[in-house]
Amino acid sequence: MMTHSPTTIPTSPVANLLDQAVARFSAQPAIDFLGRRTTYAELGDLVDRAARGFQHLGVKKGVRVGLCLPNTPYFIICYYAVLKIGGIVVNYNPLYVERELKHQIEDSGTTIMVTLDLKQIYPKVAAMLDETCLERVVVCPMSGILPSVKSVLFSVLRRSEMAEVPEDLRHVPYARLIANDGKPKPVTIVPETDVAVLQYTGGTTGVPKGAMLTHANLTANAEQLRQWVPQIQSGQERMLGVLPLFHVFAMTVVMNLGISFGCEIILLPRFDLEQVLKLIGKKKPTFFPGVPTIYTAINGAAATGSYDLTSIRICISGGAPLPVEVATRFEHLTGCRVVEGYGLSETSPVVTCNPLTGEARTGSIGMTLPGTVIEVRSPADPETILPQGERGEICVRGPQVMAGYWNRPDDSAQVFVDGALRTGDIGYRDDDGYYYLVDRIKDVIICGGFNVYPRVIEEVLYQHPAVAEVVVIGIPDPYRGQAPKAFVRLREGVVATPEDLRTFLSGQVSRIEMPKSIELRDELPKTMIGKLSKRELVAEEKARADRDAPRQNAV
Repeated sequence: MMTHSPTTIPTSPVANLLDQAVARFSAQPAIDFLGRRTTYAELGDLVDRAARGFQHLGVKKGVRVGLCLPNTPYFIICYYAVLKIGGIVVNYNPLYVERELKHQIEDSGTTIMVTLDLKQIYPKVAAMLDETCLERVVVCPMSGILPSVKSVLFSVLRRSEMAEVPEDLRHVPYARLIANDGKPKPVTIVPETDVAVLQYTGGTTGVPKGAMLTHANLTANAEQLRQWVPQIQSGQERMLGVLPLFHVFAMTVVMNLGISFGCEIILLPRFDLEQVLKLIGKKKPTFFPGVPTIYTAINGAAATGSYDLTSIRICISGGAPLPVEVATRFEHLTGCRVVEGYGLSETSPVVTCNPLTGEARTGSIGMTLPGTVIEVRSPADPETILPQGERGEICVRGPQVMAGYWNRPDDSAQVFVDGALRTGDIGYRDDDGYYYLVDRIKDVIICGGFNVYPRVIEEVLYQHPAVAEVVVIGIPDPYRGQAPKAFVRLREGVVATPEDLRTFLSGQVSRIEMPKSIELRDELPKTMIGKLSKRELVAEEKARADRDAPRQNAV
């Protein structure tokens, strides 16, 4: 379906990344989870035991196994175990409600699910045993991965948070899964064609779809990043894993890349600002992939407290546009380099990144990774490739581009043009090969026949000293069809009015780009990964417009 670029990127079965790290760094720590450390040798043994256990449960090539887990060692163990024996990992957000779980289980054909024995997660998964094609649940004990003292305290003090799990054939305790000789039967994996992961898209423009990421897609993207960051010293880095591993960005940049370098992954179950700040000072991570909202939160806290963040050397920001002011403040606090990258679920995910040495251009998503080709095509006529410098739809070719959408041939055909993946993002390339995103096609505001790009307005507002976070969307306008509206969260202890912000925007944006209104909020909606989310705000404004319509018609 896609055409590879001329540069050859070596690929392999995904589990080879771990096997090679085990061979090279066996005695070194692979995971530090809340103070409990696991060496690469121990991790390799647990993965082999889990792999054999999954084979006992009937997992073979093509069988879909779901991981409905927060960041824990169980995620890493079961991920590589399933892939080692040819199974397909289906990533689930553990905060999904039953309706969302049901859709994804039925769409993917997940027959085995791995989850935790917590009331917050387990009951939702267990309910699927009677409502879907799900046949078995592997239940992992939270207390089993904590340091000994914390484990005892958790079992005693937080017993109310632990779910009651039946002892029947449909439930498999994790201890039973790994109770074997650790010698899985060898399976031949063809990296270019065998699917490794079904990564479901966010579903903001329709029903979520499973991007089929092959073993070659995932190992190619890890290798592309290895070549992009030669400063990383194998076996000597500490990776801070705050982003959720079920998200494609963390799966590749934190887990697969981290393990391929033999990093010690300092894993946290979720982002807690105070915990992260203290942990950075104590554990001294050197590599910190994040999203802009995380860096924004740290900037705000560090301005009022005393924290040592100087161990951090490398930060790759993804998931959302990185405001220039956010990057500048974080670099000042840490002395590290923060570079913005770009990608999507369908590309495993990284497509471009700014260089870690040399020039990282303000507002740019960087240059293409090795082996990647971007074509800027006309949104109105996707068959037409536009000249350099013109704005158009970013279309991608490369070994990291998915094989298509799971069981959706029509959707797959529509998202490719001449073998290149259509991203739905508007951007352009400068004379030196740096790419710039203007906005999502679906987010562009058509205002009186003119295209207004929310990101342009957001970038200007981020320069105001009172602004912590901002989201701009299009709202209905009786005169122009649509008009921009800004939602702003102010920094703690700082005062500014909507009129102050409008005055600040004057002269920096055109009259047609000036927001029709600016609304101050205590909080702005975010996705699980911490990315600012427009979907909820768009829905709010639509509901408001629907309520107002009858009154307007009655006048």
